[in-house]
Amino acid sequence: MKLAVGTVLFFLGFAQFSWAQTNACFNLVSGDSPTPRPSPNSYVIFGGSPQQEALVRVQIQIMQPAVLPLRVFFVPHWKYVDNTRIFHLRVPTGYTSAMFTHLPSRTVFIDADRYIDESLGYWLAHELGHLATSSPREDDAEKAAHEFRKRLKQARIETR
Repeated sequence: MKLAVGTVLFFLGFAQFSWAQTNACFNLVSGDSPTPRPSPNSYVIFGGSPQQEALVRVQIQIMQPAVLPLRVFFVPHWKYVDNTRIFHLRVPTGYTSAMFTHLPSRTVFIDADRYIDESLGYWLAHELGHLATSSPREDDAEKAAHEFRKRLKQARIETR
């Protein structure tokens, strides 16, 4: 019995010293992609292609929201669904948004598998509306998003 207890204590003590020794790098971003860098507006975009990242930055700059997200994550559909469960957000049946916002952390999740270039600005405006109103209510977000969408539309007209 003393031998068993001694062996267990030895391995537990050894494990305590070896916990700090690791060669692994734990990132949400794949190994070949560069480390995300904060934008001049102090938000970071994770997991998107360079084109997606540029598009999100341009659209947010055009919309000029009073409250910026801190993080924007492009995630696969399974992760998007998992995040809605984790953050206890109820996504109603038929909810077509490919994004959702976690208000306390000012994090926007984008379902990269359902991401469509034309609809990104529409739904990004909606999510920024949640942040601007600090409300999870869809109608509050839509009211704020209306102004953001007008700015995007005006910018599209001016560039033609």
